[in-house]
Amino acid sequence: MVRSMVFSTTVPLRFSSIPRSVPPQFQPNQRLPLDFTNKIQHGFGGVPFLRAKPTRKLCTKAVLSEIPNQKQYPKIGAQSTGPIPPSQLIQVVETAAKTGAEVVMEAVNKPRNVTYKGLTDLVTETDKMSEAAILEVVKKNFDDHLILGEEGGIIGDTSSDYLWCIDPLDGTTNFAHGYPSFAVSVGVLFRGNPAAAAVVEFVGGPMCWNTRIFSATAGGGAFCNGQKIHVSETNLVERSLLVTGFGYEHDDPWATNLDLFKHFTDVSRGVRRLGAAAVDMCHVALGIAEAYWEYRLKPWDMAAGALIVEEAGGTVTRMDGGKFCVFDRSILVSNGALHEKLLERIGPATEKLKSKGTDFSLRYKPESSRAKLD
Repeated sequence: MVRSMVFSTTVPLRFSSIPRSVPPQFQPNQRLPLDFTNKIQHGFGGVPFLRAKPTRKLCTKAVLSEIPNQKQYPKIGAQSTGPIPPSQLIQVVETAAKTGAEVVMEAVNKPRNVTYKGLTDLVTETDKMSEAAILEVVKKNFDDHLILGEEGGIIGDTSSDYLWCIDPLDGTTNFAHGYPSFAVSVGVLFRGNPAAAAVVEFVGGPMCWNTRIFSATAGGGAFCNGQKIHVSETNLVERSLLVTGFGYEHDDPWATNLDLFKHFTDVSRGVRRLGAAAVDMCHVALGIAEAYWEYRLKPWDMAAGALIVEEAGGTVTRMDGGKFCVFDRSILVSNGALHEKLLERIGPATEKLKSKGTDFSLRYKPESSRAKLD
């Protein structure tokens, strides 16, 4: 039975002591670094959290089921976490994501102070406050790492092997409207490849906000609330539920994806557009959707969710079928079984965009296998 993380809208956000994606190096009631666990409790208001038996151990290699004759695509996860042990890295990643989620939960039922980065591209004070809280956690633990935040841009040591990609509030428009599809997303790359990730998804809605946390380490499997998760085994497009997204610019990629949306709506059980990339990818990892694709995303949109999908047994590529990295400008994630079939339509559409001059170059180019910027 999974331990739920249930939050009242009138009390501070509290996380249960759930199993982690790697075995913790502390006792259940021992204080974590940064005094984070002075807010961690096993329940509130006399309502206990449901508890799962913490029986799982760190996977040294993810155990993924493969369908016979299914095409294999290059993996995107880091070969290792470098000199920092996976257990230490994921502990800080999860702590950072939870810290940002506390800020978001505190504001979720309050009036929004909204400003605009573009005509319809919103930003709220909560975005900025969440990012500041996450940065504090990262800096206190790894002050020599490079950090890329959606709101604050690049900070830190550009010679570092580590790059943190932070989306303090993925799905800001949904948050501003109280629509339940937004999250805090934290991913860290080692030498340009995803090494550890955590996404805290907000679910429910006004008067009943809850959260669940997805996490993964490269080679260590993917988890939701401490329970191992796996993509679906659906291998027919007509039996699949798909997800996509649209950017704020109504350009050629936007129009192309509208055509893809129409096509797959006709041939599948449906295509959803929820508005939060990290959430969409976690839903594929959880097995409740079969695939997700989108053009024009940023590294902080993809770094965490992509690793979680891969560690849940899924496949991650660019929308032309090429090897993916988080600096790319398109992404297709799936349960693996449907990947080739989806690419039969998505691939040519993307190649057509390339022939028309659409920019699909890397946003950032890691140099000498390090996560350096141009």
